[in-house]
Formats: sequence, structure tokens, C-alpha cells
Amino acid sequence: MAFLGIIVLVAVLAAIYAPQFWIGHVMRRHGADRPDFPGTGGEMAQHLVDQLQLDGVGVEATEAGDHYDPESRTVRLSKANFDGASLTAVAVAAHEVGHALQHHRGERGLALRQKLVGVAMATDRIASVFFIAAPVLAIALRAPAAMLALGVIGIGLLSVRILVHLVTLPVEYDASFNKALPILREGGYLSDDDLAGASSVLKAAAFTYVAAAFASLLNLARWFRILR
Repeated sequence: MAFLGIIVLVAVLAAIYAPQFWIGHVMRRHGADRPDFPGTGGEMAQHLVDQLQLDGVGVEATEAGDHYDPESRTVRLSKANFDGASLTAVAVAAHEVGHALQHHRGERGLALRQKLVGVAMATDRIASVFFIAAPVLAIALRAPAAMLALGVIGIGLLSVRILVHLVTLPVEYDASFNKALPILREGGYLSDDDLAGASSVLKAAAFTYVAAAFASLLNLARWFRILR
């Protein structure tokens, strides 16, 4: 039984951490600057914003990771991708501009994701209150069942974050393969050989939220173990 438990544990950890490892590996593999590229990721993003006539959309570097902010209508790239002239930088720039294009066209998937992100942020805060209150209430009322009940509610609230990640996946896939890749291919920005590498980077960009969903599952499992 102990051996079986170890196998299950290793399988679970592999499922959780393997996507993160793969994403990092792909990004690093294509992350070297290319002297044959005419510009950086930031310049590529600005060029695409201008070409697609996404009026009002800005491009800037950030320390918070690559993303598109619908509220400020800004494509934000990490310093490495903003200043770098690598295949990763170019592909990620096109991916984030793909989100800006979704927003410009008023596509429902992006709008739904933004609403759910707001809900998830609220439920995360409420869940933290439940987890803090659970042991205090259990001691005050001398009722362990109260702690369990509040903990279960907290876990339920945290699970909203997983739902957001699952809803996000089609939006990310669309930004990568229905927006960014056709733009890079049809615009002649990359050679055929580089398009294969860009496809891998775009796949990694799209699956970032799958890795985040698995990480959220691990967090839930930790709380579940505490409450047992």
C-alpha cells in the first residue's frame, strides 16, 4: 500500500508540475536573441497594434508577466520579451496582441473571462476569511464540525479559481492559433522553419493557465488535507 501511495503521489506531482516545466522549457528553448530579427517583442507588439488599427491600445514593459489588460487596453510584456529579439518574444507579443484583437472585436470569451476573474478575486478574499475564522470559531464554540463546515465552504470558494482557468483555455487557444499564428504566417514575419518554433511557443502561452489550474488544485488538496 505504501508503494502504491508513493506512485500516486509521484503521478499527482508530475501532473501538477510537468506543464509548468514544459512551458518554461519551450520559452527558454526559443528565448535566445536573433540577430536576423528586425526588432524586439515590444516593437513587434506596437507594429501589430498599428497594423491592426487597434486604436487606444498601448504597449509597455512590466514586471508582472506577459498579459493584456482590458481595463487599460494595454499589452504588457515582461522585460525579457519587451526588450528581447527572440522567437519567444515575437510569438508572445503576437499572442498578447491577439487578446487585444479579441477585445477590439468584442468577443464573448474574453469578456466572460474578465467577469470571472473579478469573481475569483472576490471569492479568494472571502475564502481566506473562512480559513482564518474556522479554527477560531471551532475553539469558541467547542464545535469541530463548525471548523469543517467553514473549511469546506472555503475550499468551494477557492475552486472558483479553477473554473476561471478552465474557461480561460479556449480564450488563450484562440489568441494563439486563431489570431497570433495566422498573423505571423500571413504577414510573412517568420520563415517556415521559425513558424514551427513559434507554434510551440504559442502552445505554451495558451497552456499557461492549465499549469495554473493544476497549481490551484494542489492548493485545494493542501487545504483538504489540513481539514481532514
